[in-house]
Amino acid sequence: MSASVLFDAPGPKGRRNNTIYSVVAVVVLLGLAALLVWKLEDQFTPEKWTFLLDPMSWEFYFLPGIIGTLQAAGIAVICAGVLGIVLGLGRLADNVVLRKVSGVVVEFFRAVPVLVMMFFAYAVLARFSPLSGTALTLTAVVVGLTLYNSAVIAELIRSGVGSLPKGQHEAGLAIGLTPSQTRNIVLVPQAITAMLPSLVAQLVVVLKDTALGQWIAYPELLRAANQLGSGGNSIPVLFVAAVLFIVINVAISALARKLEQRMRRQMNVKAVETADVEA
Repeated sequence: MSASVLFDAPGPKGRRNNTIYSVVAVVVLLGLAALLVWKLEDQFTPEKWTFLLDPMSWEFYFLPGIIGTLQAAGIAVICAGVLGIVLGLGRLADNVVLRKVSGVVVEFFRAVPVLVMMFFAYAVLARFSPLSGTALTLTAVVVGLTLYNSAVIAELIRSGVGSLPKGQHEAGLAIGLTPSQTRNIVLVPQAITAMLPSLVAQLVVVLKDTALGQWIAYPELLRAANQLGSGGNSIPVLFVAAVLFIVINVAISALARKLEQRMRRQMNVKAVETADVEA
């Protein structure tokens, strides 16, 4: 069927109206862009971009900011991955109490904004721990990112296991595995592999959410850009910071995709070897 399931294809009048609306929308957007450039004309003068050639801008602002961003994101990804697997297994547990408790924890961490958890962690750690300075803010950022993203990963694992064919579970039971062994040995590894694209996307989310750390004075890339741009060239500095974020995200996504492809190839090789042995 060529017609859409959700709505009928527009007729000649509908297509003409759609074209008119599209042209009007483009004109309005171009007008707004021109107005923005006109209002911010002073931000595009060459003097505002000289910071790019200043070694101090990179030595004291951009590079430390990038390091801070990658440090917080890297630690948070590892911690969130471990905690997410634990919570995901808890949501799939045979024990009703454990399953309910894990579900409540996951839903709570998913519902609370990341920034709120960072503020809460910062307040608690500042009062009850010996941490101070960058160590304090880094820990608070990592805690907030870990709690939220572990809940997301737990849901990805649960939905990944639920999307697998029932034959996988039945095959595990048929070879003598218990339900929990079947889940942990057979289903969860396959679910993680199946959900790798979503997990890769979550890595990018973690990296971007480190920018929230500026609100608790964590020295990440966005905070460094705001400090550097406080002299009146905030637009150019923030533009460069945005480009750096994009480059880092693209690089991480490319590495994650290569890892995903490698893991899938290994899974395929193991499947072929298993089939040869059974034959």
